[in-house]
Formats: sequence, C-alpha cells, structure tokens
Amino acid sequence: MDHLDLQPIRNVAGTVRLPGSKSISNRALLLAALADGRTRLLGLLASDDTGVMLGALAALGVELHREADAVVVAGADGPFAVKSAELFLGNAGTAFRPLTAVLALCGGEYRLSGVSRMHERPIGDLVTALAALGAHIDYLGQPGYPPLAIHAGSISADGRVSVRGDVSSQFLSALLMALPLTGRRMSVAVTGELISRPYVAITLNTMARFGVEVVRGGDGWNEFTVPAASRYRGAGDLWVEGDASSASYFIAAGAISGLRGGGPVRVEGVGSGSVQGDVRFADAMAAMGADITMGENWIAAGASASVRQSGKLKAFDADFNHIPDAAMTLAVAALFADGPCTLRNIASWRVKETDRIAAMATELRKLGAGAEEGSDWLRVTPPAALRPATIDTYDDHRMAMCFSLAALGGVAVRINDPRCVAKTFPEYFQVLDEISQR
Repeated sequence: MDHLDLQPIRNVAGTVRLPGSKSISNRALLLAALADGRTRLLGLLASDDTGVMLGALAALGVELHREADAVVVAGADGPFAVKSAELFLGNAGTAFRPLTAVLALCGGEYRLSGVSRMHERPIGDLVTALAALGAHIDYLGQPGYPPLAIHAGSISADGRVSVRGDVSSQFLSALLMALPLTGRRMSVAVTGELISRPYVAITLNTMARFGVEVVRGGDGWNEFTVPAASRYRGAGDLWVEGDASSASYFIAAGAISGLRGGGPVRVEGVGSGSVQGDVRFADAMAAMGADITMGENWIAAGASASVRQSGKLKAFDADFNHIPDAAMTLAVAALFADGPCTLRNIASWRVKETDRIAAMATELRKLGAGAEEGSDWLRVTPPAALRPATIDTYDDHRMAMCFSLAALGGVAVRINDPRCVAKTFPEYFQVLDEISQR
C-alpha cells in the first residue's frame, strides 16, 4: 500500500492495548542472548526492529524458540560462539549500536550494515570509545558512520573509558551492556551533557533484571561503573511492558477529541509503574489541558473543563530532551493549541530515522501551520483552520503515526508509505480505526 487515506475523525474513545516497548524488547533480547541461562520473554514487540535483532542473534548462533505468546532465548553465557558473520540491521539503532559494542568484545570478524539512512546516522563516538578499550573497527564508507567491519581485538584498557553523551544516549547504553563481557571493573565517564537520560535508565533497569547492577557516580548521570566479575544471568519469565512512546498518540488523541466532547481514551500496558521515561508525555499533555488519570499499568486521557470551554489546548514553550520520541506527538498536538508552541533541546531529532526537525516542519506547513526551526528547536504556530494534506513519512514510523492525529482536525489526511509503522507498531492504523468515529 503506497498510501492510506484517513477521512476526518469526529471523535475517538475506547481502550487500546499497547504493543511491547521497542527499547525494552531489543535490550532484553540482547542481554538474554549473553546470559548464562534461559529467558522467556513475554509481551515482546513483534516489529521490524525486533525482527532485525532476532535475525542477528540467530546468525550469531543463539538458540531461539517461539511460543504462542513468548520467545525463549537460550543464552550464550558470554561472547557469542559464532566468530564470523555479516549482519544487515536495517534502520534499527537499538540493534546496530549495542551489537557494535558487544561484537567488538567478542573476538571475531563481523560486518554490520543497514539501510541508507542507517549509514547517515553517526556512530563515531561509540567506535572511538571502543577503540580506547582495544577494539579494532574499520569504517567501510564515510568515517564516523556505518557500515562497519569489526575485527578481533585485544582488550587492554585500564578500567576506564569515556564516551560523549550529547549526540545519542545509545552510545552509552551500548557500552554499558557490552562491558560485562570484559569480566573487569570498568568505569564509563560521560563527556558533555547526557541527552535522553530516561533511555539510559531503561538500560540500567534491564541490566539489573539480568543480574548486573551498574553503580552510578558523580551527579548520577556522568559516571557509571560495571563491577568486576559481572555476569548476565537468565531472567526466567520476563514481561515486556507496553511501549510508552506509542502511548503518546492515543493520549494526545483523547485530549484533542475531548475538545469536542469525545474521549476518553485509555491505554493499557504503561502507567505509574513504568520504567520508561516517555510516560512523562502524560505530564506534558496535562500542561496543555488534558485530563489525565493513571494507574500502575494504564493511562486515560480526555480534555479538562477549561480547554473544552475554549476549544483549544494550551500553548507551551518547554524543554523536551527527556522525551525526544514522544515529543514529536506534541508538535502535532500544537496544531490544536491556542498559540505558538516551542519545543526546545531536541537536537537528537536530527540524527534519528530521518532529520525529524526538518521533516516535521515541512509536513506541518502542508497542513497550514507556521513552522520555524533551529539547530535544536522547533516552533509551531497553529493555523486558523487545518488544510487537507498529503503527508510524506520519510520511512519514519513516528512521522506516520504523529500526523494521523491531524485527521482529528476535521480534514482528510493522506499518509504516504503507511507501512513504515511496522518498525514499532504494525497494527497502528487498525487500532486507531477501532477507536475512531468518522
């Protein structure tokens, strides 16, 4: 299907069961593969990105068994037995960056590549950190970017390594997940501001569930120590919680629909007990006037009385470094605000599946909005009335899902290449349709 035509959505209401978190799913798969026992992963996300990780682990000799509602992983108890492999990892940063670090410490010969956009996403800071540990990695194209050739190296570090934190938090996460393979006490110093800290918190939480407790020093975010003799252990039955980033679309839909008396929408799979930072998207929507209620494992959203009366959500000017993926949904929610909205400290958008700042600005303008962009910010001025538009998605799942919300503005929206949502939420449009009244 080259495109999907969304007719105007009058209201949304109902309950959505979220798919598993991509961030947790791929971390759990990798750590289960390195562990010394079996792990049964329940609620694992079934998507392109997890499919890439599963395929890579199978190619590396990891024993995987599928059950009706789970994937059972028989851990390798340390470095992978397969010492030579060529892996195609699509555009999955949650697979490419951690596997780069782990394979650099496995003592083999590996080639890692992806789609053309993956080859435009920086990885140089991670490679530099790994080289300081004694790893031997060659760039097969532009220096600082994939594809990569990883060679057997001799780990000779003195127990301390540094990595930049201001480009992608995945570099730090990748290092931390790989360092237990050294068997040594290893400390990682973060240079520059660590962005997307909640994603590092997911890494630390997942490592702890597999028996490795990372010690945080400094201010809690600039120094991390993996104790000596750390070893991953099978986690038994491990449930993967729902994807908090995916929850953002339905929380926003409930609030927007509530402006006209629709909603509420309840999402199940994340809530007050979630380890994912993107649950704080609910706070951002509450500041815009959403009526948010939350339990341990669910969030419900409608519109508060004040914004129902005005018919508009409240404008904002805020820093969204802590929820970079979910913040994309706020850029589209800004179409329904009572004034210009500014998203700040979102430089990481530039190096995601596409240049999301530029892409978001371009597509918002098609709907009649004003959009100004800077190196790390985006300002959205809502139009007096939305215009029907054809939205290009740039092979970016979040662009497709975000802009589906424009149909709540009483206009038809064509989404080009809707299949890109398969990266994290293959059934997204079906689920949206199930709670929509046309």
